[in-house]
Amino acid sequence: MRTQISRRHLLKSAAAAGVGLAAMKSRTIAAGDVAFKAGLIGCGGRGNGAAGDILKAAQKTGIKVELTAVHDVYEGQAKNSARHFNVGAAGTFWDFDGYKKLIDSGVDIVILATPPGFRPEHFEAVVAAGKHCFCEKPVATYAQDCRRFLKAAEESVRKNLTVVAGTQRRHQSNYVETVAKLHDGAIGDIRALRAYWCGGPVMKGRPRTPGQKDMDFQLKAWYSFVWICGDQIVEQHLHNLDVCNWVMGAHPVSVYASGGCAWRPKEEWYGNIYDHLTADYAYADGVHMMSMCRQYKGCDDNVSEFIVGANGESNGTSIWQKGRRVFEGPGGENPYVQEHIDMLKNIVRGDGEPLLNEAVGVGESTMTAIMGRMSAYTGKVVTWDHVMKVNDSEMPASSWDATIPIPPVAVPGA
Repeated sequence: MRTQISRRHLLKSAAAAGVGLAAMKSRTIAAGDVAFKAGLIGCGGRGNGAAGDILKAAQKTGIKVELTAVHDVYEGQAKNSARHFNVGAAGTFWDFDGYKKLIDSGVDIVILATPPGFRPEHFEAVVAAGKHCFCEKPVATYAQDCRRFLKAAEESVRKNLTVVAGTQRRHQSNYVETVAKLHDGAIGDIRALRAYWCGGPVMKGRPRTPGQKDMDFQLKAWYSFVWICGDQIVEQHLHNLDVCNWVMGAHPVSVYASGGCAWRPKEEWYGNIYDHLTADYAYADGVHMMSMCRQYKGCDDNVSEFIVGANGESNGTSIWQKGRRVFEGPGGENPYVQEHIDMLKNIVRGDGEPLLNEAVGVGESTMTAIMGRMSAYTGKVVTWDHVMKVNDSEMPASSWDATIPIPPVAVPGA
């Protein structure tokens, strides 16, 4: 298969070979010998789900894990999660800087599950403290902040930290085995790819209450605002883009996209994201990926990937040749739990076993999605070289009193 080699693969190779890690030996710990302390940053539905998943993974592996700390910007959210997971008052933190207290509370593993706009700052702090990490996707909402994440990602590899991303398809056995066969040439050279996330709206807008401040208003409808969610191509469609990058072993080098709002009203509470976006991505070897995402009510859904090779086709979990299915990947495990199983097993791996660190990979897939949004918003071709240089961040101050203007929905060419 023709591919370019990305920094992701170079870092994985270096980690597996122990390059530059002589002073950072693996922690070899027998299952059941130690209780790892885990902390949750972001006590919403996804965060509480991830906390439950790591505890299930601990049961399945026999590796003892205790959830000892939780944090959310909202005091009530943090205390609700603390009650649910039996976390004491000393391990319950809130407000914008509470995540620092959680990281310093003695935890070994940190789960990052806030809305993605905050991810670079939080991940940077986790890596600086030398903690292992489960990091939800996406990892940024602007190219400038994604580069900040990628810099911390490279540092996490140098520090020999296990980092697993919330791109659960990479821990789903039918995907894992199928993609391995594609890499081994099962369908020949890759000629084209397609990626879809076409479904319904994720979050309904919420009108502002009298006197409600900008930060509180936008956090409570976070999926409607670019600065905190990144638009649907970043927050949601990243899963499918990540599969395509995984298959290609590389990130795209350019993208040409289009999108807009077909039904989302211009009322304040609907924010400034698009409800549909289509993109044509190009990889360095000339292979193109067609990407489509939309959030329409009452329409046909399609969440999938499709890969066309010189000698066959694949949907990521099965392989066809000449119209006949010749391979179907096994399945049955819960990938949301499996990603935590893989993380825990890697933390206690023996000497010589390779490091599992997905930070650079999820960072590159996030940047791939950001590229697509930038192209759709501007109507221009956007290159990887551009997003690795542009300073575009509009992240507001982390304060309840922050003034956060809502830019209008992007109009290409304007």
